[in-house]
Amino acid sequence: MELMNSDLVCFTVEDRDGSQQPVEAPLGISLSLMEVLKASDYNILATCGGLALCATCHVQVLEGLDNLPLPGNEEMDMLDTLPDAGFDSRLACQIRINENLNGLVFRIRGDEL
Repeated sequence: MELMNSDLVCFTVEDRDGSQQPVEAPLGISLSLMEVLKASDYNILATCGGLALCATCHVQVLEGLDNLPLPGNEEMDMLDTLPDAGFDSRLACQIRINENLNGLVFRIRGDEL
């Protein structure tokens, strides 16, 4: 029986080319999904640096949307400016890394570098 490391969260990221890779991130430190994606060498512009002002870290939640808290007003206002945003769209800068992300699948949608 394989034991899961309780200090890590594991989720899947689908890049713009359709390839999927598992990503592990440490729990207990204050990181956003955007920061983890950038540290994992994903091509994410993140122009505003995580302030929900640019939507260049747009992701689509393919699996597990119900595990995330509802987006705040600032995030919703920014998502409303995107022509390709859907009900499952989120800004990676507004998603905090925590145990609720285990098993989720995200597709990168935002602008490239």
